Amino acid sequence: MTEYEQRRCEARSAIFKALGHPTRLYILEQLRETPHCVCELTEKVGADTSTISKHLTILRNVGLVRSEKQGTTVYYSLACACLTQFLQGAETLLKMKAEADSAAL
Repeated sequence: MTEYEQRRCEARSAIFKALGHPTRLYILEQLRETPHCVCELTEKVGADTSTISKHLTILRNVGLVRSEKQGTTVYYSLACACLTQFLQGAETLLKMKAEADSAAL
């Protein structure tokens, strides 16, 4: 593996690691609809503000979400529309697995 390939794989791994938490996936699902501030996401998730802020920082650091300040409020949105397709692809895989598991029984 070349140094470039190593760095690329490490960067991809960081994205998958960020996606590896149920709360962060839920946050991304919410951001597919419309941008949200931390207070809105706190209410939707049912966690405290500091926890949601930490999750958003992780998502922002790997480039999955972006933030935009409007007055005193920061709104978060998906950084790339392709993430919606990725999440839909994961749903398709889950359905395929469920069907295969059902057929095996």
